[in-house]
Amino acid sequence: QVQLVESGGGLVQAGGSLRLSCAASGRTRYYAMGWFRQAPGKEREFVVAINWNGGSTYYADSVKGRFTISRDNAKNTVYLQMNSLKPEDTAVYYCAADPNYFTSGTYSPHYWGQGTQVTVSS
Repeated sequence: QVQLVESGGGLVQAGGSLRLSCAASGRTRYYAMGWFRQAPGKEREFVVAINWNGGSTYYADSVKGRFTISRDNAKNTVYLQMNSLKPEDTAVYYCAADPNYFTSGTYSPHYWGQGTQVTVSS
């Protein structure tokens, strides 16, 4: 059974930084991990994904150059470093995991965390 627990969310001013963490339990060492987000009144959207060994990453255009995903398989933890935050980054951020990375151009994880709120004030 895979369990994902996010932490690190909070309130930050525009231009600031936050680092989210996702602690995974279960057999996730060889899983692709990712982050999604959902803003109020909007659908959940893809943010970034990383393959099992960190050798491949894929970012949504909206965060490219500002966000960085990384993973520490020894700690079963995935991180999302978010810099130059904007008010439009305000959302609940979800950690996700799946044995598959991208299939037919889509990352569709089976496992999800409960989410952590990120609020960026202007």
